[in-house]
Amino acid sequence: MVGYAFMGVAHSHAWRTAPRFFDLPLEVDMAVVAGRHEAPLRAAAARLGWRETTTDWRTLVARDDVDLVDICTPGDTHEEIALAALAAGKHVLCEKPLANSVAQAEAMAAAAAAAPGQVAMVGFTYRRVPAIQLARTLVAEGRIGQVRHVRAQYLQDWIADPSVPLSWRLDKQKAGSGSLGDIGAHVVDLAQFITGEQVTGVSAILETFVHERPVADEFTGLSGSSSSSGATGPVTVDDAAIFLARMSGGGLATFEATRFAYGRKNAIRLEINGSAGSLAFDFEDMNVLHYFDASDPAATAGFRRIVVTEPEHAYVAAWWPAGHGLGYEHAFTHQAVDLVRGIAAGEHPAPTFADGLQVQRVLDAVERSAAADSTWTPIATQEA
Repeated sequence: MVGYAFMGVAHSHAWRTAPRFFDLPLEVDMAVVAGRHEAPLRAAAARLGWRETTTDWRTLVARDDVDLVDICTPGDTHEEIALAALAAGKHVLCEKPLANSVAQAEAMAAAAAAAPGQVAMVGFTYRRVPAIQLARTLVAEGRIGQVRHVRAQYLQDWIADPSVPLSWRLDKQKAGSGSLGDIGAHVVDLAQFITGEQVTGVSAILETFVHERPVADEFTGLSGSSSSSGATGPVTVDDAAIFLARMSGGGLATFEATRFAYGRKNAIRLEINGSAGSLAFDFEDMNVLHYFDASDPAATAGFRRIVVTEPEHAYVAAWWPAGHGLGYEHAFTHQAVDLVRGIAAGEHPAPTFADGLQVQRVLDAVERSAAADSTWTPIATQEA
């Protein structure tokens, strides 16, 4: 694994946990973790369960005992690490968004396509929440009919306070974009995953509310402490993104991503209205899916609250009795399970690098539209 901060912690937990709750066809050996700073890297490795450390990810990629490289670094490093890993014959798991530009994502997808014996997967982890899996199944079964509306929001508040210090997520050179790529990419992927359709065009607005922030001394998770020097630096990414869209099936969609929504901690909200019913989901109540069946009698019709914790639901049988809910970390475990099973079976579990490229094209179109006064910007779709 390359990187050991927030995402590295979540991925490490998944690699430790997956073989203890699921029957896996291959053994998971957490061989080596890479990071830039030796002392905190060693401490993280001991805490997270990694056997060895290195401060040069290139040595990790070159090791004969490494079969899979898990990339948990900022977006500006994804392309270089992934291309090197694929060239060395490794399987690759790369955090989202796939890259910081369409050109980088195209290079990564092309390299993955040129190595069909290797798995290259993108970490759009929310796909593996059981309620999201159920939503996709209901749409695929025709339970809501033709998709007419998609409403997708990702709302957080962790930088709403202007005193929150700078981090790499607020630096365009490292992150590629702000709320658009960091969290907006997730709801773009989820909308497309659940509906089985693709975004074909957008009209967008991007906004930066706080243009200067304190420089940070250190970070823990998403938060940090401001430098005692009082130094400040520029915010070079968007704070919020809103865009209208069309789906490939003819439906309309609206997307919103912001880290300035006070009171919303990790609200991934999706509502899909079809010709025969509706679905609604909010990650802050992640074990529940709401389903409306338009064929019910008017006198008793209403949204049905489905608690998605039955053994019949995706992944749930490996965990707890019905009603004993799952959490954020479980989706990462499910991702590890699907990846290991895919490698063993010689299959390519989604989302692939090609899927990541398609989301990157949506993000790029949003940025181009916003830069051109919200001009309607088409997006070429690709075959599934």
